[in-house]
Amino acid sequence: MTGSLTPDEHYQAVIERYNKFINPYLARLMSFAGFGVEERAEGCYVFDHEGRKYLDCLGGYGVFSLGHRHPVVVEAVKRQLDEMALTAKAFFSDNASLLAEKLASITPEPLQYSFFCNSGTEAVEAALKFAKASTGRKKIVSTERSYHGKTIGALSTTGREKYRKPFEPLMEGVTFVPFGNPQAAAKEIDANTACMIIEPIQGEGGIQIPPDGYLVEIRRACDQVGALLIIDEVQTGLGRTGKLFAMEHDGVHPDLLTLAKSLGGGIMPIGCVMGTAAIWEKVFEINPMAHTSTFGGSPLACAAALAAIQVLEQEHLVQRSQSLGSELLKGLKAVQAKHSDLIAEVRGRGLMVGLEFAQDEVGELVVVQLMKRGVCVAYALNNPRVLRFEPPLIISSEEIEFAVSAVEQSVSETAELLAALI
Repeated sequence: MTGSLTPDEHYQAVIERYNKFINPYLARLMSFAGFGVEERAEGCYVFDHEGRKYLDCLGGYGVFSLGHRHPVVVEAVKRQLDEMALTAKAFFSDNASLLAEKLASITPEPLQYSFFCNSGTEAVEAALKFAKASTGRKKIVSTERSYHGKTIGALSTTGREKYRKPFEPLMEGVTFVPFGNPQAAAKEIDANTACMIIEPIQGEGGIQIPPDGYLVEIRRACDQVGALLIIDEVQTGLGRTGKLFAMEHDGVHPDLLTLAKSLGGGIMPIGCVMGTAAIWEKVFEINPMAHTSTFGGSPLACAAALAAIQVLEQEHLVQRSQSLGSELLKGLKAVQAKHSDLIAEVRGRGLMVGLEFAQDEVGELVVVQLMKRGVCVAYALNNPRVLRFEPPLIISSEEIEFAVSAVEQSVSETAELLAALI
């Protein structure tokens, strides 16, 4: 908080700066939803400018799998900061090599090599470039309502016209097919296709879970014509869905795998694209500098990622995601049963759960009610009828019970508000 300002004065000053210097339209949206100014965070909680505590069930869209400021990751970053933060670029990096080795050990064969960057969208950009370079093809198949990022290449493969249209012309050669329909994908994956890029579960699309065996069929269609399969696990990876990687639900391996969000342990931004030896040979053999990143793979970011994977393993968070996710799913389905007129469906895997309303704009009202009750959530960007729950994997049963109770109260109050308007 700034100087001697009251909490309300501090809030108004921040909003004014957003309006003048950042994004007045975003400020308006966030103000309506009741979001204050974040001041500090610890574990599963965020505290605002008035000292109010919120159970973070949004989790930075999947960033805070270990919660906020996990002590093991914080300590690893502090130690590294005392030695070297950013790479000088002219030397080998011990931390980058250790992280790449670790990732190769926990991902399926034939994934072997890692390219480090700073975000999920950068990882997708690299994966798309690598697919084109290694196949010599231009066509890319993606899915409707997918989300792969908002830089030009990633945006070109993001399956919602609302985000693409203002920035056209984008990258050419991208075709969209319905998510969860392997036959539609197989028709588009042909001899001109460089790759298909797909999320194993659509996050921004509204926690959309494909039928069992879907990725198996996509893998088969790619193999038949020599196209590559990019699996985007930026949001689903590293324990979020009750498996270390969501692709394990179908037992499938990709040619290229994108990671980010929780990889940095909730402390440092880091992205990664992993690939096979054959792809790396095509991309880098002639020109080892074919794709680079100034800040990617910094000693500081890699130290955070190594510590994050250590915590994930030592605290058995993948197993916690599975068991506690079942509790969250069961609780929200009980709320659905009480409010079947408003809630169309509850679905999810692990601690990645979506609650879909039967009407537009109900989700926005419920978000406001949940904030009043100390629970932070948001609706999916590509499907605003869906509230998404992606709490830290360290969340407790008691905290899940609190969240479910808050949802029930919030939906009940929203139902009363809607009834009063009729």
